[in-house]
Amino acid sequence: MSDNKQNIEDLDLRNINLRLDSYLKILENTRYFREEWHSSIKEMIVQTLQHTIDHTLLKASVSVQENIENMESIVLDLGKVHSGISEKISKENDLKKKIVKTQGGLIYQQLFNGKILIMIIYPYIEGYGEPKPPLKIEILRPDELKQAYILRHIEDMLKEITNWEDFDDEPKNKSIIGFSSPVIMDDKEKK
Repeated sequence: MSDNKQNIEDLDLRNINLRLDSYLKILENTRYFREEWHSSIKEMIVQTLQHTIDHTLLKASVSVQENIENMESIVLDLGKVHSGISEKISKENDLKKKIVKTQGGLIYQQLFNGKILIMIIYPYIEGYGEPKPPLKIEILRPDELKQAYILRHIEDMLKEITNWEDFDDEPKNKSIIGFSSPVIMDDKEKK
């Protein structure tokens, strides 16, 4: 037998076994996360969102998208409204086509591995530019998602859509790092 050939029984499989243990644990987590979604998390999300709608001035609806098993989503939808913008169709009879605005929302999406992706959907005016891509807030394991987090997600959504509605070219909280403010100077800089 040649020196280059090692006896098959002498191969060190410890690293492979460690990786395999990790892989099998992840597969078990996926099964557990999916069970948690169906047994309690989905209903908790729906109830928390609906409670918020029922006890605030928030005009929204909650829907569950169940068309793909184990990749379900829950949507807090702010609906569609007339954007206030109309396209003139005819000058002769003042005919106008109203342009619709989708007002945005919040999505709790099951991922393939049972974790939950939380995203904000920005408002969008149909036919006016491209929709802004959804903002990924975070990915959580089902046991990490608590009602207080859902309330924070709603607050984050309201902040983001408010900023979208109040759009202008310059950021409101612009700070210049490394430079003194031209308006506020200490006494040494005034000389």
